[in-house]
Amino acid sequence: MKRRSFTSLVAGLSLAAGMMGSTAMAQDDMRIALVVKALGIGFFEAAAEGAEEAAKELGNVEIIYTGPTDTTAEGQIEVINALIAQGVDAIAISANDPDAVVPALKRAMDRGITVISWDSGVAEDGRQMHLNPSSTELIGNTIIKLAADHMPDGGDVAILSATATATNQNAWIEAAKGVLPNYEGVNLVTTVYGDDLSDKSYREAQGLMASYPDLKAIIAPTTVGILASCQAVTDAGKIGEINVTGLGLPSEMAGCVESGATKSFAIWNPIDLGYSATMLAHAIANGAEAAPGAEIAMGRMGSVTLDDTNSAAMSDPFTYDSSNIDQFKSIF
Repeated sequence: MKRRSFTSLVAGLSLAAGMMGSTAMAQDDMRIALVVKALGIGFFEAAAEGAEEAAKELGNVEIIYTGPTDTTAEGQIEVINALIAQGVDAIAISANDPDAVVPALKRAMDRGITVISWDSGVAEDGRQMHLNPSSTELIGNTIIKLAADHMPDGGDVAILSATATATNQNAWIEAAKGVLPNYEGVNLVTTVYGDDLSDKSYREAQGLMASYPDLKAIIAPTTVGILASCQAVTDAGKIGEINVTGLGLPSEMAGCVESGATKSFAIWNPIDLGYSATMLAHAIANGAEAAPGAEIAMGRMGSVTLDDTNSAAMSDPFTYDSSNIDQFKSIF
């Protein structure tokens, strides 16, 4: 198995021109590109570790870990075009925009490249299947429950999301709104967007505290946003007044739990997610059917059955708090 290629946008574009003549890789190896929203995000680095695990298990698979330098559809389109030029066998993408990347991914499929989305989905005509990390309904309920569990008398909460066009974030937020009536006294005052950028998310969290003086919780269903919100609450001296929760990485959130800025948070295991996406891309590239009702194996993660949109869910989210954070913080 080849070592993972950490490919930036510029490196990916420059590599495209020379890849066809390269003899560095045997012809029978399969190259699977794991395209992330942006490089330098811990969640996606952990997913890449899972992709490597799957590649080692499968054998003769090279993982090309790549993405733009910021969370834009334009950046991902350039990366996709470079991968098409390289002639990779499969693309597994977490999309910054569900529609904007479709034409480029269609070109990839027209060239015989297998295309799946994972984490943040692509519109149906731009991929062969989509892997959700969990079910939308379970995630929506979880992120509200995480806040409500520590608000016995109810109160105001706000959501700090990633980009306004992120498929997964928007679906989770709608599901969260749908379960609000089940949590008496919990009042969602607004939703803001930090674009999965630490500095912007930090400023948005500051703005929430300034605009809503009675705020009891910030819910960030994004690993970048939850960490930035924790820092903003800490810097504002509001630990114990405002609970930061949502979806985060144990390795990044351990300090927030230890300080009390975060009571609990949740996440699926991104290592498992990268592993599963790689297994599915490999299976489909090798002829597995991607159609409603089809069951596709995911190695140690079992199997998924595709719904009428060729989508499937990997697993339930898991809650982390002071009772288990030390166990997981060194893992991802």
